[in-house]
Amino acid sequence: MPGDPGGIVTRSKRWGIAVLIPLALAALSWQWWLPLPAGFLVRGDPPVKSDGIVVLAGDGYGYRIRAAADLAQRGYAPIVLASGAAWIYGVCECDLAIDYAVRQGYPRALFEPLRNDATSTEAEALAIFREAKRRGWNSILIVTSDYHTRRARLILNRLKPEDLRITVYAAPDRFFRADRWWSNRESRKTLVLEWSKLGAALLGGL
Repeated sequence: MPGDPGGIVTRSKRWGIAVLIPLALAALSWQWWLPLPAGFLVRGDPPVKSDGIVVLAGDGYGYRIRAAADLAQRGYAPIVLASGAAWIYGVCECDLAIDYAVRQGYPRALFEPLRNDATSTEAEALAIFREAKRRGWNSILIVTSDYHTRRARLILNRLKPEDLRITVYAAPDRFFRADRWWSNRESRKTLVLEWSKLGAALLGGL
C-alpha cells in the first residue's frame, strides 16, 4: 500500500531470509551434495564369469587393461579382447594397451586385439557385438573407466542382441574421483564432458 514502507521492508526481510536459509544449508552440506553429479555417472556391476572380457578404448594410462587382466587371472573369463578405436602414428591403441599390460607382467597369451575404426561408443559397441557373434559368445564382461560406466551401459544395452548378457565393470581412472571431482582440472573436465556425452546418448535414444 502507498505510504507503507514498513510493510515493504518486512517483505524484503522475508525474501532475504527465504534465500539465505537454502544457501546456508547448501554451504553446510556441500560434502554430501557436491559429489552427486559425478557419482551418478558411475554404475558398475560386480564381475561375473563370462565368455570373454572386452576392454573399451579410451584409457591412455592402462587402468582399464590392468583391471581386465586382473579379472581374467581371477577366472572371470579365459581371454581379454582389447578394443582399439584409435590409431596413434600408425599404431592401434589396442596394440599399445596389450604391450603395456605385458610390460606390467601379464602374459601376452591372455590378450587379443580387437582393431576397429570406431569414433564413438556406439560404433565400438557394434564392433564388439559383431566379434562376439563371430566367436559364439553368450556373455561379455565389459571393462571401462568408472565415469564411463553409466553411459556405456545405456548404449550397450540399447544395441546388444537380446540373447547376449552384458556386465559393465568399473575400472579406476588416473584423475577422476567421484567423491572429489572438483579437486583437479582433469577431473572437472571429465565430469563436464561425460555429462554432455550422456545427454547426447539419451537424446539419441528418443
